[in-house]
Amino acid sequence: MASPRILVVDDEEDLLELLRFNLSGEGFSATCVATGEEALEKVSEEAPDLILLDLMLPGMDGLEVARRLKSQAVTKEIPIVMLTAKGEEGDVVKGLESGADDYVTKPFSRKVLAARIRAVLRRKQAK
Repeated sequence: MASPRILVVDDEEDLLELLRFNLSGEGFSATCVATGEEALEKVSEEAPDLILLDLMLPGMDGLEVARRLKSQAVTKEIPIVMLTAKGEEGDVVKGLESGADDYVTKPFSRKVLAARIRAVLRRKQAK
């Protein structure tokens, strides 16, 4: 079976490299982009199995990316896990209401993140 394909969207270059490394070590195939616009472009080229999405991005923020993806028939079923430094209750609620399937705050445990990704992917397969 092929590795689940994860699209990672974050504007911190160091974090993208760390996530790419950690996700590949957990058996995922990670593609990384730094902006919301790049994320939408990548998704239109090839839909990933899951999107790991930061809220605070230059230009189009993560909430808008999630809303756009969830409003289109071809992308609405792609699970989204928000990965962000914004951990206030209101931020979590906004993220989940924008269409995120899970919400993880930075700093994070790579093992917990991988487990949450697997859980979201299992729920998607069960549908």
